[in-house]
Amino acid sequence: MATVLTTGRPWQVISVFAVPLLVGNLVQQLYQASDAAVVGRHLGVTSLAAVGATTSLIFLAIGCAWGMTIGFAIPTARAFGARDLEGVRRSVACGVILTGAVSVVLTVAAPLLAGPALDLLRTPESLMPEAVTYIRVTFLGTGTMMFFNYLTAVIRAIGDSRTPLVFLALSCLVNIALVVALVGGTDLGVAGAALATVIAQGGAVALCVGWIRRRIPVLRVRGGDFRVTRAELAEHLRIGVPMGLQSSIIAIGSIAVQIRLNSLGPDAVAAYTTAARVDNLALTLLNSLGLAVSVFVAQNNGGGRPDRIRQGVTQAWGLAVGVAVLLAAVVVPAAGALIRVFVGADQEQVVRLAAYGLRLDAVFYAMLGTLYVLRGALQGLGRTGIPMITGGIELAMRLGSAIVFGGLFGYVGVVWGTPLAWAGAAVLLVVSWLRAHRRLGGQPVVPVPDPVEVAERAEVTRSR
Repeated sequence: MATVLTTGRPWQVISVFAVPLLVGNLVQQLYQASDAAVVGRHLGVTSLAAVGATTSLIFLAIGCAWGMTIGFAIPTARAFGARDLEGVRRSVACGVILTGAVSVVLTVAAPLLAGPALDLLRTPESLMPEAVTYIRVTFLGTGTMMFFNYLTAVIRAIGDSRTPLVFLALSCLVNIALVVALVGGTDLGVAGAALATVIAQGGAVALCVGWIRRRIPVLRVRGGDFRVTRAELAEHLRIGVPMGLQSSIIAIGSIAVQIRLNSLGPDAVAAYTTAARVDNLALTLLNSLGLAVSVFVAQNNGGGRPDRIRQGVTQAWGLAVGVAVLLAAVVVPAAGALIRVFVGADQEQVVRLAAYGLRLDAVFYAMLGTLYVLRGALQGLGRTGIPMITGGIELAMRLGSAIVFGGLFGYVGVVWGTPLAWAGAAVLLVVSWLRAHRRLGGQPVVPVPDPVEVAERAEVTRSR
């Protein structure tokens, strides 16, 4: 159901909107963690490390595409906040066209380049066969992943964060069942884990399309809506491309980390991979707040409510810092036990290395919460330049740590790159947001009608 985020107490609106995002992210992380647990338990640490060796490359391609699809939905949220229903449909049409084009390019090019790219990353020979298999199957399913991300993004853009949660939960349940069946019950190996994700997300795409056609008239694109102009496509690309590049820049830093880890051996790769799985479970809270803030800001920007933007972002930042402190209080003492969920009892070296990195990240969660909220706020305003620059800062920090600290201190030096990257990016985002905050204070408040009521009246008129 479409929800207007331009009324009500900002912190309550953001929190309510963020809860389904949080649950959805937790479900997604849990099924990714289940992949790792099934692969690690059934196929062994070598297979787990092989899957981990592909993480940075998958993040480079899929993460870029994911960032772009979220960016394509920001004009949709802005049009919805401005009560421009035709603009909403045309924005959706632009996003479908651009998402389809990017999907075709990635589906063709990425599998062909996967093997050489893993070679460039100096992936250990013992990991190469399984790593190549896993990444090629994943890239062949790029289209299903992209369209699922885009369709859920546009549903969230109109204030509905619950429906995407339902579809994601169903997809995750199917994925878990398929992973167990294809990895534990067949000889497909790591290819089974990748194939399970592709099939599950393909089914979720079909559910999203069917739901929009039956239940969400404001997103129901007609034939004429696809006659978009170059200016409309350019506007979506102006926001989507920098958000995609931001993810790519961060991914390049992850690749540098991966190269250094590969040189340190399978234990380091497995430790970093396992710590990241657990880390992601904790970070979903902060990421959910950032996503909620971006939609909140985009709708209120379209609705002419700078006062709500200022108040809402400030309150969301306070929530993020509070959540970060609580997360750190849980993760730091429990790091070793959390890591042992994913690896066998005889892998004490992996547990020790992974727990160190996990505890280090937890200490800096408050900085990451600041990064997510302020980055989401600027992106919601359509100001994607600074967030992209912060991606460059993260790249520099990760590269420096991987090359310099990794060379001097090995695994310990490499893992310091993550919190340093968060801190460096957050500093610039704070400065940029303070400037935007002052500018918003000088803008007039423009009252506009409720878009849900407008959509309902338009639907009644068409039915007559």
